[in-house]
Amino acid sequence: MFMSLKLRSIASLLLLTLAGCSTPYTQLNQGAEVVHIRLDNGFNADECEWLGEVTGSEGHWYSYLFFNNDAIVQGAVNDIKNRAKKLGATTVYMVAPQDFTTSFTVVGNAYKCG
Repeated sequence: MFMSLKLRSIASLLLLTLAGCSTPYTQLNQGAEVVHIRLDNGFNADECEWLGEVTGSEGHWYSYLFFNNDAIVQGAVNDIKNRAKKLGATTVYMVAPQDFTTSFTVVGNAYKCG
């Protein structure tokens, strides 16, 4: 009986520790708020300089149970904006979202426009 209680206590402490190491979503870095996400067919890439492919993801096998879908999707969007900003991009044209059971990933092309 004592061993079972001890094992449950250790398992609970481990689960809480893992959850505490995760954040509900990736924070937007300073300056990345100017990066625009485009999904529409009206985007004209000819007017912009292509800088590369970027991905953004949020969620982990140990943390996805603690956060709602909105927080996970917003974290992935913030992540792709942060990565695009590091390239000097002003716009990300989204290619396709990848929805997994434990995480969410977005893929796009980074452009410097205007």
